[in-house]
Amino acid sequence: MQAQLEAIAEEARGIIGAAKDAAELDNARLTFLGKKGKLTAVLRGMGGLPAGDRPRIGAVANTIREEIERLLTAKADDLARLALQKRLESETIDVTMPGLPHRLGTVHPLTKVMNDIIGIFTGLGFEVVEGPEIELDKYNFEALNIPKGHPAREMQDSFYLTPEILLRTHTSPVQARVMEKRVPKPIRIISPGRCYRRDALDATHSPAFMQVEGLVVDEGVAFADLKGTLDIFVAELFGKDRRTKFVPSYFPFTEPSAETHMSCTACGGSGCRMCKGTGWIELGGAGMVNPNVLRYAGYDPERFTGFAFGWGIERLAILKYGIEDLRLFYENDERFLAQFR
Repeated sequence: MQAQLEAIAEEARGIIGAAKDAAELDNARLTFLGKKGKLTAVLRGMGGLPAGDRPRIGAVANTIREEIERLLTAKADDLARLALQKRLESETIDVTMPGLPHRLGTVHPLTKVMNDIIGIFTGLGFEVVEGPEIELDKYNFEALNIPKGHPAREMQDSFYLTPEILLRTHTSPVQARVMEKRVPKPIRIISPGRCYRRDALDATHSPAFMQVEGLVVDEGVAFADLKGTLDIFVAELFGKDRRTKFVPSYFPFTEPSAETHMSCTACGGSGCRMCKGTGWIELGGAGMVNPNVLRYAGYDPERFTGFAFGWGIERLAILKYGIEDLRLFYENDERFLAQFR
């Protein structure tokens, strides 16, 4: 049997050395090492050998198997190098030929609107602050005057990771964190970022969305300061002819609270299908910071006042560009995105 093994080894050296491509090399591997290969067949017959010869023949067989495997690996490397060399020779670049035009991308409309918002508010002296998207219940709700069991929590159906950790439902937790860190210093910030709520995806809702919030805290801050700030913002983002008004509303972290409305961008306020005949379009919420929120952060509400506002960036982009379906922002359709080049 040893002579038979040595003959198999000699044959393998010749066939593997003569292989011209990967297919021939794979056939050689099957011929000798496959389930029905020559070496495998010999090894299966070792049971008929005398017990004293088995260790010696087994050692010879293992040595030959290892040699064949080394030959296969070395030959595979040689064939790969030859293939690469041929490919490089056939794909030589002619540097005198004109190059292919490079397709330029475009800033995503949501990013574009967010950059516009940041530019406007930094021009008014606001600081941009970001916070974690995985948030503590303490900052997402309790620090904003929404304790456990408060019915206002039902307004924001949330993704909870644990009973005390969730995906933030708004960017307002950034306000709570900044107030806690900077008390008793004045604050003037905006906090743009992504938020999450358990909303079904449709033309006007998404479980993941962008939001920007603003906060001002100082001595002597009045409701008129809020109205003046938002008037400037709306005029800069949508045009000098836009008018704004406040409509009373309710938010647990502001008191008094209001919805900010803007004269319709389609009809200018005369009434149309877009504004449902009212002449006004809702932008988002705003109001004076609730004394409980100031007190929770450590500010004295008898000395400090403030205002806050929060708007959806998708909604602002929809109004700015006349888009009818929020889902277009997330479908990555180049035909849609190319319009904002």
